Amino acid sequence: MSANGFSYSQDALREIASDILKYARDKGATACETDVSEGVGASVAVRRSEVDTIEYNRDKGIGVTVYVGQQRGYASSSDFSPTALRATVDAALSIARFTAADEYAGLADPELLATEFPDLDLHHPWDLSVEQAIDLARECETAAFERDRRVSNSEGANVSRQESQFVSANSLGFMGGYATTRHSVSCSVIAGEGDGMQRDYWYDSQRDAADLEAARHIGQTAADRAVARLNARRVPTGEVPVIFEAPLAAGLIGSFVHAASGGALYRKSTFLLDSLGKPVFSPCVNISERAYIKKGLGSGPFDDDGVQTRDREVIVDGVLQGYFLSVYSARKLGMQTTGNGGGAHNLLVAPGTDDFDALVRRMGRGLIVTELLGHGINYLTGDYSRGAAGFWVENGQIAHPVEEITIAGNLRDMLLGIEAVGSDVHRRGAKQSGSLLVNRMTIAGT
Repeated sequence: MSANGFSYSQDALREIASDILKYARDKGATACETDVSEGVGASVAVRRSEVDTIEYNRDKGIGVTVYVGQQRGYASSSDFSPTALRATVDAALSIARFTAADEYAGLADPELLATEFPDLDLHHPWDLSVEQAIDLARECETAAFERDRRVSNSEGANVSRQESQFVSANSLGFMGGYATTRHSVSCSVIAGEGDGMQRDYWYDSQRDAADLEAARHIGQTAADRAVARLNARRVPTGEVPVIFEAPLAAGLIGSFVHAASGGALYRKSTFLLDSLGKPVFSPCVNISERAYIKKGLGSGPFDDDGVQTRDREVIVDGVLQGYFLSVYSARKLGMQTTGNGGGAHNLLVAPGTDDFDALVRRMGRGLIVTELLGHGINYLTGDYSRGAAGFWVENGQIAHPVEEITIAGNLRDMLLGIEAVGSDVHRRGAKQSGSLLVNRMTIAGT
């Protein structure tokens, strides 16, 4: 599992990209863009101290998009031989010539393309032998068993390292690329016996392995979370405040991004249609997009269209300042791209002053959600209904764990009804938020 590095240099990937663009132009494409990428990594899983799996991955690929006027064709390949590269371009051209013209298709305007490529410190190879990875996974799992005697079984501990690089280029002269890494440690354990068993997990993921939570701490946290869920029960049906624990709060922000993205907007399949400049969150919510954070999991100097990314304020005092638009979706909407081809970059919800315990005291009586099940979100109407588990709160204190319930509401009302943002931010993803206190949701229980 030692870091073997890449098979190709950045210069080699750039040469491949240049050859693709030249061949496409020679074959009659009026415009072309390509992505050339390579990835390598490995992971080890241990269950009850025994090695469960050792997996290695090494892959590469190219994607080619060509334009013949406003007709677009796309093809891909994992073969980097000159013959295969030419065949891929030929396939894309063939598709383009049989595709209807799309007036919105085409490359980004030249003045929008990235020209600055700062080093964002995204590449930190982890030189980890198989033996070291196994030891680390065992340390993580053992810490969970040692934490509490009620931890009775394990679904395993996993250690993973991933390294990738790419080059994007187009026929307008844009070419950029860089290498990245992403490493993780996780643990999932079971507490209790028989019908009373409960499962939970914990993990961390970072660009640099030196920034990961200690494996022992991850195992201990997984154990604490599983044990805390023992003796869970249902609660009566009703309407109460709800706290979304920080990791789930980040998912709620992800739902907002989906609803505010160009594809949903031009298809008119979102409840946030025509919401620019209007309140979509409560006034206590501020969200910024920061594409240039060192080691950030969502950092990058350009998007999938080659457009220069930029820092911006997405939500100010609850008011929507901008959508998430690619070149294509922006043209469909008669707007300007926001540099979000491929999705949002680092989204940071400004933390409030209350830590988690203070949020619970502020809520007084209601539900803390720590797990969500299913995907019951209708982005057209905003209707939201998902299975949930967590903890019941009475008098500002956790009373008991909760299971087998459903929470329901409407995303528009939920976002507008956020009463507070916690200070308990987990910095392990591209969307970072403290826990969110929502003023009112319906619980379907007993």
